[in-house]
Amino acid sequence: MLHQTYRNWEYVLVNNCSNDGSSEIAEDYVARFPGKIRLIHTKSFLSQVQNYNFALTQVSLESKYCKMVQADDRIYPSCLKSMVAVAESDPSIGIVSSYRLRGDRIAGDGLPSTRTVIPGPEVCRLQLSGSLFTFGSPTTVLYRSEIVRSTSPFYDESTLHEDTDACYRILQTWNFGFVHEVLSFNRFDNESISSRVRDFSPELLDRLLQLRKFGPRCIERQALACLIEDRERDYYDFLARRLLGGADRDFWRYHVSGLKSGGQRLESMRLLKHVCLVLLRLLAHPVAASVRLYSRFRRPVRADRPVE
Repeated sequence: MLHQTYRNWEYVLVNNCSNDGSSEIAEDYVARFPGKIRLIHTKSFLSQVQNYNFALTQVSLESKYCKMVQADDRIYPSCLKSMVAVAESDPSIGIVSSYRLRGDRIAGDGLPSTRTVIPGPEVCRLQLSGSLFTFGSPTTVLYRSEIVRSTSPFYDESTLHEDTDACYRILQTWNFGFVHEVLSFNRFDNESISSRVRDFSPELLDRLLQLRKFGPRCIERQALACLIEDRERDYYDFLARRLLGGADRDFWRYHVSGLKSGGQRLESMRLLKHVCLVLLRLLAHPVAASVRLYSRFRRPVRADRPVE
């Protein structure tokens, strides 16, 4: 943050009951940069999403834009300047995103380089129907502050991926801005909430839930029905393979609660059907299928949408 080329910012830093010396380090920076860093202490420990929502309530009423930077991520020096420039170019833009570095891989591509302002429903349709994913993580995007202030709490704590859900919600009525530069870095090899469920392939479940929730608003009915059928087939096929591979109780608890958060339930008969289909493929091609199954059980299924 201190190296941003755009200088008209305030850094609201939240200490969520840290006990490892972080608070003292933050206090030192507040003293060294008066007027630029404001340190807020929570009264009790908050969950991740509760902490996000609390932090957003502390944003100055004078702010025009706000951006979250997660503790294990970073943004590059031109990030704020480039994003604000795009947002200022069109008052209909509610969210600005960009390419991001996810570990050592560039992510967020897929939009034509000539397009910096895209109608919100169009972006939603592209993402829901294909492999495009331009939202990234909370660190990736910049919000127009009036949107954040208009919804309390901003993030829906009951959803599987609250940041993705917020973007889809906003883009129903606002346009989308995009900077064709790498402006942020997301860690994914560290110990975090997302890393602990990475082997559960949450992206498969999230893509299905978001398609069911927001698809009817931007995708034609027949096309949507085909997409949902394809996503459900892929999802239950994945669950069947994991069932045969001996998935543990935490895995099933995650997927049952995840489905419930989207108003869905785990369909036992459908799962049984896919287990039978997987077994039939094993019988038809025992050697090749066994190798594929072994490989999938040894590592998480890879989908188009990265885990954030």
